[in-house]
Amino acid sequence: MKNHNPFRYFKTSPEIIRLAVMIYVRFPLSLRNVEDLLHERGIDICHEIVRYWWNRFGPLFAREIRKKRFHPSPNHSNWRWHLDEVFVKINGETHYLWRAVDHEGEVLEVFVSKRRDRKAALIFLKKIMKRHGKPQEIVTDRLRSYRAAMKIIGNEMIQETGRWLNNRCENSHLLFRRREYAMLKFRRLRSLQKFASIHASVHNHFNHERHLNNRDTFKLQRNAALAEWHQLSAA
Repeated sequence: MKNHNPFRYFKTSPEIIRLAVMIYVRFPLSLRNVEDLLHERGIDICHEIVRYWWNRFGPLFAREIRKKRFHPSPNHSNWRWHLDEVFVKINGETHYLWRAVDHEGEVLEVFVSKRRDRKAALIFLKKIMKRHGKPQEIVTDRLRSYRAAMKIIGNEMIQETGRWLNNRCENSHLLFRRREYAMLKFRRLRSLQKFASIHASVHNHFNHERHLNNRDTFKLQRNAALAEWHQLSAA
């Protein structure tokens, strides 16, 4: 059975679509910024086309990235998770973006909720554990909802809290904050959840921990990531 080609009904080449989606999701640029950058490359499209492309192909690319990156191993339960939440405004109403990263800074899961109570924390924890198993340690802030949810699950003994322990997750919010400002906030909860999930997958794909590698190693990893991106959803 042949795989369905998601680009079959589009006149624009898949290479241009992948490029536009990557630029918009990965970098803190507006739709019109992406339109101008592509125009300088001789690609004449409207900014609304960029919006349509990331909505249509963003989830597809993100799902394929997650599928390729997820390799269960006997030792993955020993990972240390960092959990944190930040508030976001949707049409003037406060919502909460929950984020979980591992000890290497890779984003494990993002989740948007209207509250940050025990129920929301429990849903968030169950989502992570369903996909990634059980960790050896979970680092959180002092929000009581985490403790209450972990008591229900039965793993409150592995929780750690501290003033500086959760910096890794808090720093992970910064890239999304910059992206949020460029997009002039969000208008719907569903749109926020959708973009946050896509942004997390793209970030993981291009995150090479540049500060830990020399220049040659970084260039090899960057070229490999770009080559893999160019093959996403290839027929």
